[in-house]
Amino acid sequence: MTTQDWLQLLGGVAGGVAAVGALTAVFKAATVSVDDQHVALVTVFGRFTQKLSRPGLHMVPSKLFPWVQVRHVSKARDFRSYKGIHVNDARGTTMLVDLWVELHIVDSVKSTFAVTDWDTALQSVVAHASISILGKSDFQQVLQDRQELGERLRADIAREAERWGLSIDSAFIQQIELLPEVATELSKTIAARLERATAEIEALGRLEVAQLEADTLREVATLVAQARAQYPLAVGAALEALKADPEVLAAYHALYELSQLRPGRTIAFRGFDGAQAMRSVEAAMLQAMPADAGAPDGAPLLPHR
Repeated sequence: MTTQDWLQLLGGVAGGVAAVGALTAVFKAATVSVDDQHVALVTVFGRFTQKLSRPGLHMVPSKLFPWVQVRHVSKARDFRSYKGIHVNDARGTTMLVDLWVELHIVDSVKSTFAVTDWDTALQSVVAHASISILGKSDFQQVLQDRQELGERLRADIAREAERWGLSIDSAFIQQIELLPEVATELSKTIAARLERATAEIEALGRLEVAQLEADTLREVATLVAQARAQYPLAVGAALEALKADPEVLAAYHALYELSQLRPGRTIAFRGFDGAQAMRSVEAAMLQAMPADAGAPDGAPLLPHR
């Protein structure tokens, strides 16, 4: 082959490659690829003309013109986290609320053309719903009813987002905080309430203890009175049984008389026989001597009973 033939061959190969590249570029420019859970919107001079929702490759010859644009919109489930929303509760306490919102696009045309920026608009709706719903409850109720309040927030946000082709799947209250100065005041209030509750519990406990002691003393006094009432009956029954044996009964009476005497305080005089006889009045004037003290010489000892 001559040099001219080689040049013609190389020129033909280069032309073929260029033609293939040009055809490939034209093909790419005239087609639209749609991924799974995505939608392609075709606009002409900014006006919506066609929606491509089936995944795959679509031929759009008009895409070759510069005034034809294609917008890809994802319909997959997405989320937004909104932090530090300032909300005043029913008592005026300022709370910082963090919300988690899960959503997905159900109408790609509305989400693209019905609102300029649905993300910014949704943020405003979430803030307004938080203030209107959470502001009707106090801080303690918000902490206790987070799930119920989250469902109410979801329903309220969903009504507004539906106009933009959005579906709100769920809304959660992630975190609730207080401003530092508010938290300090709340801690003092809680401490005061705990002290007051402790004092009330202690006072109630003292009253209950006093009532229990009074009830116990009353029951004990009742039982003691019943026991004392049974004592004379038992003694009477025993004496009645002793009457069957006069000697035993007489011995009992003698012992009972002796038991009533107090040593050192009582002088029992039964008289003297013979010339040393003494009247009872004279005997009553005598003083008792200790049991361990001896009598003077020739003086008789008086019995102590």
